[in-house]
Amino acid sequence: MSVTEKPHIRVVAGRIERDGCYLITQRMPHAVLPLLWEFPGGRVEAGESDADALARELLENLNVRSTVDGLSMHVEHEYERYFLDLMVYRVDILDEPKAVLVNDFRWVAPEEFGDYPFPGADQQTVEALLGE
Repeated sequence: MSVTEKPHIRVVAGRIERDGCYLITQRMPHAVLPLLWEFPGGRVEAGESDADALARELLENLNVRSTVDGLSMHVEHEYERYFLDLMVYRVDILDEPKAVLVNDFRWVAPEEFGDYPFPGADQQTVEALLGE
């Protein structure tokens, strides 16, 4: 497959911070890139705004209501079969998270990020956060 044939996938993620720690979630064992950690979020569906998609994904995956405050960063990453456009937004959550459609979640201090394996696009986000 040539580079021009690879599809582009738009994904949104939440930069959710509390007391100096960030909320990360673990992918399910049967998911693509199983059991890796990532910032919570998911795919943007046709006709959805980024904010609506992120609010929906947070509700579905963690059972939290949220407010999306603004774009924090945009990461582009090439995987073997597709290009990923990861839009990371600052988010405030209004509820305590529960692992619904994720394997697990953690509040992680920046110096602990190295203890958690992240997929490529999320690793770029981690590196950008640590560089701030």
